[in-house]
Amino acid sequence: MAPTGKAGRYRGSVKEFPNFNASQDAEALYNAMKGFGSDKEAILDLITSRNNKQRIEISQAYKSLYGKDLIADLKRELTGKFERLIVGLMRPLAYFDAKEIKDALQGIGTDEKCLIEILASRTNQQIHNLVEAYRDAYERELEADVLGDTSGHFKKMLVVLLQGTREEDDVVSEDLVEQDAKDLLEAGDLKWGTDEAQFIYILGNRSKQHLRLVFDEYLKISGKPIEDSIRGELSGDIEKLMLAVVKCIRSTPEYFAERLYKAMKGLGTKDNTLIRVMVSRSEIDMLDIREVFRTKYEKSLHSMIKDDTSGEYKKALLKLCGGDDDAAGEFFPEAAQVAYRMWELSAVAKVELRGTVRPAADFNADGDAKVLRKAMKGLGTDEGAIIDVVTRRSNAQRQEILRAYKSHFGRDLMADLKSELSGSLAKLILGLMMTPAQFDAKQLKKAMEGAGTDENILIEILGTRNNREIQAINEAYRAAYHKSLEDALSSDTSGHFKRILVSLALGNRDEGGEDLTRAHEDAKKLSDVSSGDSTSLETRFLSILCTRSYPHLRRVFQEFIKMTNHDVAHTIRKHMSGDVRDAFVAIVRSVKDKPAFFADKLYDSMKGIGTDERTLTRIMVSRSEIDLLNIRRVFKEMHEKSLHHMIEKDTSGDYCKALLAICGGDD
Repeated sequence: MAPTGKAGRYRGSVKEFPNFNASQDAEALYNAMKGFGSDKEAILDLITSRNNKQRIEISQAYKSLYGKDLIADLKRELTGKFERLIVGLMRPLAYFDAKEIKDALQGIGTDEKCLIEILASRTNQQIHNLVEAYRDAYERELEADVLGDTSGHFKKMLVVLLQGTREEDDVVSEDLVEQDAKDLLEAGDLKWGTDEAQFIYILGNRSKQHLRLVFDEYLKISGKPIEDSIRGELSGDIEKLMLAVVKCIRSTPEYFAERLYKAMKGLGTKDNTLIRVMVSRSEIDMLDIREVFRTKYEKSLHSMIKDDTSGEYKKALLKLCGGDDDAAGEFFPEAAQVAYRMWELSAVAKVELRGTVRPAADFNADGDAKVLRKAMKGLGTDEGAIIDVVTRRSNAQRQEILRAYKSHFGRDLMADLKSELSGSLAKLILGLMMTPAQFDAKQLKKAMEGAGTDENILIEILGTRNNREIQAINEAYRAAYHKSLEDALSSDTSGHFKRILVSLALGNRDEGGEDLTRAHEDAKKLSDVSSGDSTSLETRFLSILCTRSYPHLRRVFQEFIKMTNHDVAHTIRKHMSGDVRDAFVAIVRSVKDKPAFFADKLYDSMKGIGTDERTLTRIMVSRSEIDLLNIRRVFKEMHEKSLHHMIEKDTSGDYCKALLAICGGDD
């Protein structure tokens, strides 16, 4: 039976081909592969426009007509990624999954991500079919192979999932919801060590509907989402598996949208993941995945595949995708509801912002001043001692050390550090020794100095600081440079970009909560792009994005997507350009999820060839006592590697040591 989604409608992108004739299709494929070379276009057109049941019938007809195995012929005629994709489509889903798992378990090392993806996302029936297909294809027991190739709690959870005995969705044990939430809390956050068995039992067996209620209850009693507890209590493959299970319980399409995005973002493409998801979801929930993808990543799945792949492989993937949600009229109305649910969930979660640098216990400013003086006295400099003191004290404590140093030695600690240290380490240590406002003021000054202006720095700082921080920056800027920040911005920028920066630099944003009536009106103003007057549009965006409170703007963005079926950032990118576009997009991203905004900037500063040390230093210094712990967690989730690991790989020497000390741990 064809899988259905919302209101019983079919949600796959590949539909049954009308007037289907298996023998005619078998003949067409035979002719496409006959003689010298093959007609790849004909092959991909035919196979991607038939559903899986019809492809199986074509295989059978091919064998009857020509006495040959169609999959073997396709393997011989096609190559590389395109061959893997087409051959994958020709197998029944259970046999496709079985082959993916066999490949994941074979050879040196195990592809844990593949095991996690398949076993965390499949229904009971799909698991049973997979186990049968594995036995039939390889004459082996899947459970025995998994047991032989994995270990620990990861192995135990995989075995539980392999049973395919999760309670069905109509089974919601209401009496058990509170008990399960309490048991999970006691198994993790309230326990010395972690009772993994309790997590495995509850997350591996309860129905999806029941678990959604458990997650809501857990948030109520603990004040944080279950995902945060899993990240804090578990590690390695069992952590990744449990997070995948939770994501699939909450929303399977959102889980796969994220898998697809991560497969294509950055340098290189994870083609195995891309092929596996596109093949396995094409007749299940590809339309839902497309909706979530478009909403969450502000671009269509179609456009990302188009940009990231090439040739027949690209054409086949785009056919499986089934449409471009960036094209006029293509974006589905359901996406508004998906977005609304995503934001409602994030609004309920109380996210505690946490830095990685905290005040040192038993702090002694005089003692620290003496350690620093000794580290810089005589021949050579003890950089290790300087790093140890400066990175392990809060900013308020560093200010006390500055005063104690001057009292004891009659010297300026900043001047001494400047003369003893050099390069990136000097910039990092000196940045930590300034107050946050002094540091930001200096970054703004440097961004406007010399030939050309670094607009990205102006946008990053002014677009993400709160009123109190902006006011402190204004005071620090005037004290250091004897000129107002507003005057400096006015003389160094122009047009709408100048007006945006000057408005932000006033530090006069509303600080109240949301006003639903006003939010609806604001969303209406932002959504009116029919006049074609970009000046009027930019003025409207400025008057709302630069002045309304963050909670109010979040509600505006929700109302906007309900009205237009588009994220507000999509409209900004479509109708604006240059620095104005970049400034508004940065404000939107900061309002929606500030840690994610900074996690992306950190990733961009280190990915590829070379490191943008200026950005890396600026963010590590400025967020170290505010939300760097949150940034670390988001970084790991978004980029599948820890911030610690990326710093370690991308920097060196004392600069690396100091950054890792500020980072505060490896996730």
